[in-house]
Amino acid sequence: MNSFKHILSSKKFIGFIIFFVCTSNIYAQEQIADFYKRVDSVIALNIKDLTSLDSVFLTTKKDTIKMSYLVHKSAKTDYLEGECYALNALGTSFRNISHYDEAISMHERALRISREIENLEMEVLSLNMLGVVYRRMDAIRSALDYHKDALDLAEAEASPSLEIERSIAVSQNSMGNIYLALKQYDLALEQFHKSLKIETRLNNQLGLAINNHNIGYAKEKKGLLNEALEHYQLSLRYNNEIDSDIGRVICYNSIGKIYILQDDYQTALPIINQALEKAIEVNDQYYIATSYLNLSLIQLRKNQYDVSKENLNKALSIAKNYNLKSSEIEAYNYLSELHEKTGDVSTALSYYKDYIKLEETLTSERNLQYVNDLIIKYESEKKNNQIKELASENEIVKLKLAQNKKTLLLSLLGGFLIVIILFVLHRQRQLRNEKRIVTLEQEMLRNQMNPHFIFNSLNSIKLYIINNEKENAVYYLNKFSKLIRKILVASTEKEISLEGELETMALYMNIENIRFSNGINYHVNIDPNVNTSTVKVPSLILQPFLENAIWHGLSTKSDNKEITIDIKKANHSHITISITDNGIGRKASQKIKNEKKLKRQSVGIEITKARLENFSKNFNDDYALDIIDLFEAGTPTGTKVVLSIPIKQSSLKIA
Repeated sequence: MNSFKHILSSKKFIGFIIFFVCTSNIYAQEQIADFYKRVDSVIALNIKDLTSLDSVFLTTKKDTIKMSYLVHKSAKTDYLEGECYALNALGTSFRNISHYDEAISMHERALRISREIENLEMEVLSLNMLGVVYRRMDAIRSALDYHKDALDLAEAEASPSLEIERSIAVSQNSMGNIYLALKQYDLALEQFHKSLKIETRLNNQLGLAINNHNIGYAKEKKGLLNEALEHYQLSLRYNNEIDSDIGRVICYNSIGKIYILQDDYQTALPIINQALEKAIEVNDQYYIATSYLNLSLIQLRKNQYDVSKENLNKALSIAKNYNLKSSEIEAYNYLSELHEKTGDVSTALSYYKDYIKLEETLTSERNLQYVNDLIIKYESEKKNNQIKELASENEIVKLKLAQNKKTLLLSLLGGFLIVIILFVLHRQRQLRNEKRIVTLEQEMLRNQMNPHFIFNSLNSIKLYIINNEKENAVYYLNKFSKLIRKILVASTEKEISLEGELETMALYMNIENIRFSNGINYHVNIDPNVNTSTVKVPSLILQPFLENAIWHGLSTKSDNKEITIDIKKANHSHITISITDNGIGRKASQKIKNEKKLKRQSVGIEITKARLENFSKNFNDDYALDIIDLFEAGTPTGTKVVLSIPIKQSSLKIA
């Protein structure tokens, strides 16, 4: 009897499940059908303003599938406003899961469309969204440029709409964040309070949440922990009201960090664990890394070194994979502290050097000066505009117009002369720069076409002919002619593929090796992740380093001569080329050089540095060159040259 009842109850349960699934499917289909109707209605009405589009699609804005459909349908029907709106929504979704390249692509497409349709609201929004993505990537210059352009456009509007006012608040908030990154906390607070004033007037809870959090962060950095905690808790309240998961993640991390700084680890731990759980749920890599960093800091302070190290390595891995420089800096700092506490001083020092190097890169004087110059220029432009407006309304200008004609004429003439002088100076500077580039290339060619090298190479080939070694003579003569041809071709090109460069260097080593009875073992090791056919480098950039390795490192060594080139992926923006020889080392080489009566003047490395500096101007990041003396048990065992060259991400193979 009980079994029969159990079967009946089971059948009822199964029936309920089937009913629930069917009902859910019907509800989902109805939702999709409703969305399709809304899209068709918006297209039919040809809605152009952001406020109206937001009112229709606000609940589905984070649904990438639906927004992708809106992009497709809008493009198909030539409804560019809808396409632009959906692209910005997709870009924001990609940004929130740390897919920055896709986010930039979406926002750039939206920016092009907004300019095509001359929609100011959407143009300003697209510029601000691009600025936010670049700021998350710690690309401060690009972020500031986009926010500055957005703010200029928005503030130039005589009668700003609601969306334009919101965009002004976003721009001010973002510029405040840039000041935070540069540790200019008072300037940052000034921008956040300006933005907060607008968001309070508009009663925008999201803006209130963001600005209160940012004010809290600036207060935290100034050491005002209690004030910071109040703003973080206020931000959390607003995020709970708008049900923002990502907002809660940010606030949990910040509140937890305050308790860590106050040594209240018992209160901090559950808050940080909650932040990590939510961050993983929303799949935001930036805040996943932040949560791991905060969790590891608690464990570090509680002397739980093993779990702290594990979480730090997780955070560091995410930071490197997604180019999150600020998180990478923090991870290096904590790893240094951890290894110092565990007695591993050398590893602690290594991590501390990485921390200092990346910190200096992120807050370099060059970036700070760039920001300050741009802000000064912006403030000057605003003041000049105000002066012009006052002057146009001032009756005194009308009364004194006749008297000031001469002054105005002279001013115009003076201004015209200044413009001419500035143009001439600018042109002269351009010509000097072009001349410098041409001179560098000529010096590079002379360095590669060194008469001693050509004479010695031909002499070596002549010996094969004299000794009746016809095959060797023909073989090396062919190699020599190919090398000369490649050098001549390369001298006309500013950059070539790394594959071509390695082929030229193989020919160069073949020829140089004749004079060492082919006693130099030359190897090239290439990381599978590096596509040498698409990586671009300055032409003949490796030759001076190989020449130094041969003549200063190996020429006086009797046997076992080796040169190895290792090419690896350093990160998303650089490849590393290491040239290692097992020669006598730089000190011994310098001693031999000083004892020679006839000293050879080597300028190849200096020319190479100048060419690398000119090549790096096309990238956000600079090149790096390190020359390392190798030792074994205190005895010199060779020299290693490490060259880090900036590249485009597309130059790397996808594993």
